[in-house]
Amino acid sequence: MTARRAANPASPRRRFTVSGGVVLAAEVWGAPDAPPLVLLHGGGQTRGAWGTAGRRLAARGWRVVAADLRGHGQSGWSPDGSYDIDLFADDVRVLVAALGGRPVLVGASLGGLSSLLAAGEAPRAAVRALVLVDVAHRPDPAGARRILDFMAARPDGFSSLDEVADAVAAYLPHRPRPEALDGLRRNLRREGARWVWHWDPRLLKRLADSIHPAGAAARHQAAARHLAAARAADVPILLVRGAISDVVPEAIAAEFCVSVPCVHRVEVAGAGHMVAGDRNEHFIEAILPFLTRIREST
Repeated sequence: MTARRAANPASPRRRFTVSGGVVLAAEVWGAPDAPPLVLLHGGGQTRGAWGTAGRRLAARGWRVVAADLRGHGQSGWSPDGSYDIDLFADDVRVLVAALGGRPVLVGASLGGLSSLLAAGEAPRAAVRALVLVDVAHRPDPAGARRILDFMAARPDGFSSLDEVADAVAAYLPHRPRPEALDGLRRNLRREGARWVWHWDPRLLKRLADSIHPAGAAARHQAAARHLAAARAADVPILLVRGAISDVVPEAIAAEFCVSVPCVHRVEVAGAGHMVAGDRNEHFIEAILPFLTRIREST
């Protein structure tokens, strides 16, 4: 870790203390006086998902902050095991207030939903714009279930990085299996002789309740809440959909755009739900026109 910091002095670490005394770990790129932009990963990921995007966006004139959500990566775990979506939204509010400057929030999946609620529900975070990465007012139930099933599949962990790579390749058949396995380490931690996912195991049930509640009535209520937040946010919103996503299929993306005024929309060809991980360069090119307009309009 020390060698990595020395090799990349332009990428300092920051810490943010949020509710319950939980400390969020974050990585920063870009000039201190550049307009702020926050990258928030999806459930079960870490800030490492944004490494290339963070550097590229900083080179385009943004002060980029990529944080590990609570219960993920190097951030603290909730002391009581609570991971309600409102806690994640409150954490986003703390980040926004600490950074100042009305940042743009770029959130994937859980990070996007947390950003949407932080910006659209009281107390509303002071943000400049939202980029929702393959997340809308509701997920496709089968796609959401596939994510949760994958996260729950190996509670005992893995014996090797090769075993992890095989599991990921089976889960993401459209993505080539990585030849170099070191990149997998950012999503894993060691427990004895096993590799386990780098998130609090107590997160899984709470995540299911938040993003895919049981019962049609609960899912309808959650979707209505998210639409109301999107309308109330009163900031430009870009919906970035993976063209082969099974979580936000075309019909749901269209439903969101019809229901929320002034939503911009782009698709990233060949990408599934994890858009930046699947087609990172295409993802960056897809969001840059929107970000440029936002920066030039304020």
